[in-house]
Amino acid sequence: MDEQFHLDTRAVRAGTHRSQFNEHSEALYLTSSFVFESAAQAAARFANEEPGYVYSRFSNPTVTMFQERLAALEGAEACVATASGMAAILATVMALLKGGEHIVSSSSIFGATVQLFSTVLPKFGVETTFVDGADPAAWQRAIRRETRLLFLETPSNPLTEVADIAALAQVAKRAGALLAVDNCFCTPALQLPLPLGADLVIHSATKYLDGQGRVLGGAILGRQELVMDGVFAFLRTAGPSLSPFNAWVLLKGLETLRIRMEAQSQGALELARWLESHPRVERVYYPWLESHPQHALARRQQRSGGAIVSFDVRGGKDAAWRVIDATRLVSITANLGDTKTTITHPASTTHGRISAEARKAAGIGDGLLRVAVGLEAVEDVKADLARGLGA
Repeated sequence: MDEQFHLDTRAVRAGTHRSQFNEHSEALYLTSSFVFESAAQAAARFANEEPGYVYSRFSNPTVTMFQERLAALEGAEACVATASGMAAILATVMALLKGGEHIVSSSSIFGATVQLFSTVLPKFGVETTFVDGADPAAWQRAIRRETRLLFLETPSNPLTEVADIAALAQVAKRAGALLAVDNCFCTPALQLPLPLGADLVIHSATKYLDGQGRVLGGAILGRQELVMDGVFAFLRTAGPSLSPFNAWVLLKGLETLRIRMEAQSQGALELARWLESHPRVERVYYPWLESHPQHALARRQQRSGGAIVSFDVRGGKDAAWRVIDATRLVSITANLGDTKTTITHPASTTHGRISAEARKAAGIGDGLLRVAVGLEAVEDVKADLARGLGA
């Protein structure tokens, strides 16, 4: 869809392909394969000599609509959808790197990504150096001759650390490496990494792109040659595919993306300010707070602060667990991006499988809690947390 249209319009209209029945809502194509008119057409499609659908492991009309709509929102030439956010990260690395090559990654990333980079990829000869995501000089020092990928989340999970995408794009360019940005926390409604110089954008569509905690999904976006000639070729063979049903649900989620992100961000800022004034809270991590170390950068790079608020409770793990156990409204789950507010203790859940040293390096203490603010009345969320904070 033409970029002259606003984001809200693209979120509702982009990527729509109607069948011969001219349906208004996007069609859901639940089929494993597609029928050819002749043996010659089948051969041509398998050889990529003729456009068209072949097999839903790598080509499906509903999935195509989701890919095109998300690409229109991110300003990307191409998008490949995957079964989950972690499948998107794995597909990116397996498609674009080989044994003997090197990744530089922020240390402030999702725990499963740390595990992938530190325990799985070394089996295939790919090493990772973890650095302070907010310090471009640290990234530059970690560059090696064999560095091929710089990877970061901004804001990061769970401390909402903000990295300077434009500065890191320059570091990557000088090194002849690619810069991949996980845009899960902001989505294209709040942040556009590609115009800032990123080569690839990665999503866990499970989170805000769906927005209601219903399905799993992931996506990789960027230039045509990187995404289609690189990642898609891996996806076609290896098969970490997005199901058509999940793609259809995600299409519906994109229609309300900007409205949800703005409302949840507004609620998160109100909650963050309240937590910052609470005597039982030691520190609050939220990019729109003036106390956040990258506040000025976040204001330049993002449209709002996002919906994730993390905070350290005085008293360590026992005090943090008391806050969680006292909740009656907020959902105790490690998922985020839902219209329902969720709470988790990162040190024992999302980052529980990484070493204590890695958690310490990432700033994840035993008293840290992460709240993903939903669409409930913020006063009710405050009252729910206050019950445990006052215990």
